[in-house]
Amino acid sequence: MAKILVIDDSALMRRILRNYLQAAGHDVEDWLPLSAMEIPERLTSNPVDLILTDYQMPGVNGMTVAKMAMKAAPGVPVIVLTALVDAEIAAQLAKFKVTRIIHKPITSEALQAIVSEVLGSSPRPPQA
Repeated sequence: MAKILVIDDSALMRRILRNYLQAAGHDVEDWLPLSAMEIPERLTSNPVDLILTDYQMPGVNGMTVAKMAMKAAPGVPVIVLTALVDAEIAAQLAKFKVTRIIHKPITSEALQAIVSEVLGSSPRPPQA
């Protein structure tokens, strides 16, 4: 069972994603950071196996989450969900080691398959 952090500005979307992932047996927490400065503390004080974040959010977007995760939780895979993506956005996300970009909408089965694939190839880094 993996511990997954879901970050999205929509409470409804967080609940849907949480339900999808819990149905696959994962331990899921959802969260909406109010500022980028909260991210490192959250990731170091409560480590996770995977971060699933929305790309377009007010204040803290998926790019910022990926950048902060790369520094605070190196080795933890980040999956970005988005309805809007182009080559430039994909290239920017790649700089921050984003593992996958998923286009919305997504079914429960498709999300579970992607998460299983990502977790299968990315073991949890050792804890300090």
